[in-house]
Amino acid sequence: MTELIKTISPIDGKILLERSLASAKEISIVLEKSAYAQQQWQLTSIEERKQFCHCAIDELLKMQSEIALEITQQMGRPIRYTPGEIKGLEERGRVMIELAETELADISIEQSEQSYRSIKRQPVGVVLVIAPWNYPYLTAVNTIIPAIMAGNTVILKHSAQTPLCAERFVQAFKQAGVPEGVIQYLHLSHQSTAELIHCDEIAFVAFTGSVAGGREIEKASVGRFIGVGLELGGKDPAFVRADADILNAVENLVDGAFFNSGQSCCGIERIYVHQNVYDDFLESFVDLTKQYQLGNPLEEETTLGPLVNAKSAEFVRQQINQAVKLGATACINPQIFSADKLGSPYMAPQVLTNVNHQMSVMTEESFGPVVGIMKVSDDQQAIHLMNNSQYGLTASLWTQDIEQAKMMGCQIQTGTVFMNRCDYLDPALPWTGVKNTGRGMTLSALGYQQLTQAKSYNFRR
Repeated sequence: MTELIKTISPIDGKILLERSLASAKEISIVLEKSAYAQQQWQLTSIEERKQFCHCAIDELLKMQSEIALEITQQMGRPIRYTPGEIKGLEERGRVMIELAETELADISIEQSEQSYRSIKRQPVGVVLVIAPWNYPYLTAVNTIIPAIMAGNTVILKHSAQTPLCAERFVQAFKQAGVPEGVIQYLHLSHQSTAELIHCDEIAFVAFTGSVAGGREIEKASVGRFIGVGLELGGKDPAFVRADADILNAVENLVDGAFFNSGQSCCGIERIYVHQNVYDDFLESFVDLTKQYQLGNPLEEETTLGPLVNAKSAEFVRQQINQAVKLGATACINPQIFSADKLGSPYMAPQVLTNVNHQMSVMTEESFGPVVGIMKVSDDQQAIHLMNNSQYGLTASLWTQDIEQAKMMGCQIQTGTVFMNRCDYLDPALPWTGVKNTGRGMTLSALGYQQLTQAKSYNFRR
């Protein structure tokens, strides 16, 4: 009997769609096609690959309206924002395409009458991309485009919450005329995914998800000696210094904390504010938070949609309740948001003060619309608290002093340091993390390193 995955829309709790999980035979066929196609694909020129990839992005842009609606239906982000995901995909994809020619070029060591010595970047082979539901296109494109540009083939496995995204990616490349087998998708169970990773054909795994999920990926790859890229959890901090532009900091940090209902790996989850500006910052932050419109994400006026499911919302509510029991103050009355309902994924945003690091809301990833704001006395206290975390994806500094920001940035344990901005990926810079946030990197020129392997040529004439 064929096993199904059912995608439950957080909008109304109803089954949005069903898909059959791939059988062992179907998985075998996809692997065979992918391995065969890779041997042919690696012989194509960079220019040919560029044309195919640009065309695939064009095809996704043509489907932008349909894709935007599908994202909203599958994971609940307000419809007014979902078209932006494909615009972001275009930016990242085109940057990575244009970087390929330089980053994949041969490195000439010697070309003389006596010898030819060179370093070439070779594709690793078949790349398995395991993408999450929160930014299903943006996270996947980080690996898909550079993998294909480098001469690899791709097997795409999306979350059961967003299976249509994998199908759209493959559809776009097919319409672009990419040869069969260069990119395929599989709908898989966790067990089948682990078994797939252990197959000889898989040469690299790119995973975005939880720390627990990352550990399972590592277990599945034990003994394979293959590359594994892991983008895992985050508890990203911000520090508002005494010299900060408060209104600018408030506007950006409210958005950084609550966009996508806080379901962003690099979303702002804890804020440290210098005591001299704490009161002004907090008042403005709470006032702006109250202006969100929580409701049906299919309605244009909605600015805050549901979490992905009721279980996720319950976890965040428990974090808030625990913090309040330990002495935190909840600054938002959920009753001012009529759509907020216990037991549902619809949850009002919350701002907590009088928080400390004995509370899980300041140490464990929330992945929801809650942020703790803590008063600090100086830069060193802020640095200590920012580093007091098992995670390290991004950190943001809000200040007028760029030299001080550089100095602090050297001390903060994180993959990216922002100044006067947050919650953003610059495709020209590597996206990476430290500690339990994972390992490896995507984007930028460095993003090609884990998707290729060096081969030395040492010829004597």
